[in-house]
Amino acid sequence: MARDRHIQAGEGAHGRARPLRTGFTTGACAAAAARAAARALVNGTPVGEIEIALPNGAPARFALASAALGGARATCSVVKDAGDDPDATHGAEIVVTVELRLAPGVEIRGGTGVATVTRPGLGLELGTAAINPVPRRHIAAVVAEALAGVGRGALVTVSVPRGEELARRTLNARLGLVGGISILGTTGIVRPFSAAAYGAAVARAVDVAGAGGLDAVVLSTGARSEACAMREHRGLPEEAFVLAGDCVGVALRRAARRGIARVRLYGMIGKLTKLAAGHMQVHASRSEVDVGLLAALAEGAGAPAEVREALARAATARHALELVGAPRVARLGAALCQRVVERCTAHAGGAVAVSAALVSFEGALLARHPEAA
Repeated sequence: MARDRHIQAGEGAHGRARPLRTGFTTGACAAAAARAAARALVNGTPVGEIEIALPNGAPARFALASAALGGARATCSVVKDAGDDPDATHGAEIVVTVELRLAPGVEIRGGTGVATVTRPGLGLELGTAAINPVPRRHIAAVVAEALAGVGRGALVTVSVPRGEELARRTLNARLGLVGGISILGTTGIVRPFSAAAYGAAVARAVDVAGAGGLDAVVLSTGARSEACAMREHRGLPEEAFVLAGDCVGVALRRAARRGIARVRLYGMIGKLTKLAAGHMQVHASRSEVDVGLLAALAEGAGAPAEVREALARAATARHALELVGAPRVARLGAALCQRVVERCTAHAGGAVAVSAALVSFEGALLARHPEAA
């Protein structure tokens, strides 16, 4: 159960802290445009705005940038507002066409400006459109709901007219995403990134735990990691859990400063690999995943040469996890967690006992160090 955090940054005209404005993901914008197009087909007329439930369950209203209806096809678009986040896709127009068909179900395709997956390691099938699983399910659900009384299926095509141009500002090409941007988003919300602001919020959360007399805190790098941590530590009070996000280093030093004796860290392979390399600020813009480090750790864990060579060429940390194979995941994970513990303990000046846990992309515990933690 992830909790919302208020992030403060900058000052307003009267010297008061101004809250950073959240925005919407490309996936949420695509779902809104898809629902609007499906509604237009059902009602026989386009609408000027549309409301949807985001993947996190929160309601959201979107203004349509365009809407057109002709026969059994409707096309609507939404311009992405990323809030105060310096997002490369801020201002991108997300265009969705919904076409009725006799076959049941909702099929989703990528159109112009949506990338095609050409390399493994992203959790998507090769050759398919780079529309991630959560947005794909979300789009299908809102279209199916809108068409529930029609008795028809639909073909949904998501396009981004400037997608190929926008992709040049991202790491897509390096990851094997060719021809445009990805349609992303697990919650539907873009949280604005401000290292100083979020770091201050994380430090305050650790302060609250310390002020409450807790001698241990549980840090996580994301919502799924936090959910795993909460399942494992059901007896701890809510204030013991700190969603550190990318600011793990800030949380560790704050814990040492507050005299907190133990820190339990939960994260997925990408963030943990960055920490293992000594990067205590793990935002995508600050550091890259060193797959060579994973290959070296795999050697120490007894992986054969062909596996190590494959790991060194992996496109992403997720790809590396797939390549190492299920029988070796626990050993590689334990070695990775051990290196994370060493780096984090040193960063905290040796004043905090640190344990680390590797969480899968499905939110399950894969490995930890030390095992007794």
